[in-house]
Amino acid sequence: VQLVESGGGLVQAGGSLRLSCAASGNTFRINAMGWYRQAPGKQREWVATIDSNLGVTNYADSVKGRFTISRDNAKKTMYLQMNSLKPEDTAVYFCNALTFYSGSSGDYWGQGTQVTVSS
Repeated sequence: VQLVESGGGLVQAGGSLRLSCAASGNTFRINAMGWYRQAPGKQREWVATIDSNLGVTNYADSVKGRFTISRDNAKKTMYLQMNSLKPEDTAVYFCNALTFYSGSSGDYWGQGTQVTVSS
């Protein structure tokens, strides 16, 4: 599975951005996908997850009510709509996919896309 993020950029506080994560390869093995972020000098933290089958979503408390994770299975793409952005949302955002097939699991990451929120 290969993952490619896009959509990052510079935005003022209160603004919006939409990130995309395009998946390719053995995408039928993907059980769940998610977004993580890593700010300078900090550990990578979980942002949101979406289940591939039922579409169940979960969010970190810090983004709940502002961010929305979604997927388009036909396009093999996952999205993160980010509204009401805050300077503390500044980070590199990574796409993640978890796979499980025939008794074997996998954990895949994209290269990341920078999101910068100015105050």
